[in-house]
Amino acid sequence: MQNLHPSPETKSAAPRLILSLASTAAEVREVQRLRYKVFIEAMGLAALVNPERLDRDEFDEHCDHLIVRDASTLKVVGTYRVLNPAKARKIGRLYAENEFDLGRLNHLRNRIIEAGRACIHPKYRGGSVIMLLWAGLADYMRRERCDFLAGCASMSVADGGHNAVAVYQSLIYKHAAPAEYRVTPHLPFPIRALAPAARAQVPALVKGYVRSGAWLCGEPAWDPDFESADVFLLLPLENLDSRYARHYGV
Repeated sequence: MQNLHPSPETKSAAPRLILSLASTAAEVREVQRLRYKVFIEAMGLAALVNPERLDRDEFDEHCDHLIVRDASTLKVVGTYRVLNPAKARKIGRLYAENEFDLGRLNHLRNRIIEAGRACIHPKYRGGSVIMLLWAGLADYMRRERCDFLAGCASMSVADGGHNAVAVYQSLIYKHAAPAEYRVTPHLPFPIRALAPAARAQVPALVKGYVRSGAWLCGEPAWDPDFESADVFLLLPLENLDSRYARHYGV
């Protein structure tokens, strides 16, 4: 999996981007260093600081890692990790099961690709990197013959959680999953105890999912490690809007 793609992040000398899958332990460490900078350093999560300056967990060795590099510097500027059904069976669960009861989705397990740890360098957030990553996800799903994309998306609670409540309320009626695909958080985020923000600021990842046809599968979970409210999203490929299907190569 490899592609070159022009990016509009800068008006002059726009970087060329290379999409690939990590093939060595060194490349996985590059991914983990980028995640550390974005998820731990930038968010000031003192509890997760470590001397290796790596964001990693037990799932990394079982996952494949999509990488976007700037062709001029070869630095990793974006990443997404993906877990296919065979590797999910090997580890015994999906990552999302740390936060949600996915019992109602048991019949789909052999058809689900789980995506997570989406991460883009702050200087490359103009849109090209995430589009390239999603194109990589679509290609990966075709190769694995899976027709559901699942993942958790995080919402900051830096404002006390009011925006997370507003986002949930703004999306649940239009984008709610059918009842048979609902999941239950192990540690529910207290959405009924908080007043919603006056205007919902939907995170880019959540916006990308729902615009592409994903379902919101229930109430958010509270993630104390990353200090976030997390929602579980499920995207059936048959729901994928034709405009986005063309972008992702489906």
